[in-house]
Amino acid sequence: MPFLTPAQPAPMDQISRCPWCGTDPLYIAYHDQEWGVPCHDDKKLFEFLILETFQAGLSWLTILRKRENFRLAFAGFEPAQIARFSEQKLDLLMENKGIIRNKRKIISAVTNAKAFLRCQDEFGSFSAYLWQWVDNKPIVNSWESMRAIPAKTELAETIAKDMKKRGFAFMGPTIVYSHMQA
Repeated sequence: MPFLTPAQPAPMDQISRCPWCGTDPLYIAYHDQEWGVPCHDDKKLFEFLILETFQAGLSWLTILRKRENFRLAFAGFEPAQIARFSEQKLDLLMENKGIIRNKRKIISAVTNAKAFLRCQDEFGSFSAYLWQWVDNKPIVNSWESMRAIPAKTELAETIAKDMKKRGFAFMGPTIVYSHMQA
């Protein structure tokens, strides 16, 4: 979810980066160009939702390195197409070495595509659903250190509970909070 925003943009050589992005160029590009940038684009929000689900228990860099494989395997992150994936397609995904081959996560992508589409129908967009939780304003945190950053927040717990009621799967407060930061 697009609720946390980075510091004001600076020239690339003057950007103050979070320690978690290290020195990997892929991670740096993600940090500098995507992470924490407010987003209202449903397709991008769905992409992050899927990727965050697959990231659970793994590093984000692992997911970034497989991102294009996920894009190919999951129909360009088109929720309407993913919602119609057959059992045969799920079996093929389990054989795809380019993605994370976790059956529960693969099934949750289909379940979440269906729930995502229902949210779009109900709220006009998934973005409207997400941004309602913060009155359409990003949350800007100023943590003292990396250790001070929580794995989840009360708001993430509330949103995760609501998402589960709406049919989302594999969507706990830690994943929701990660999604909020992304």
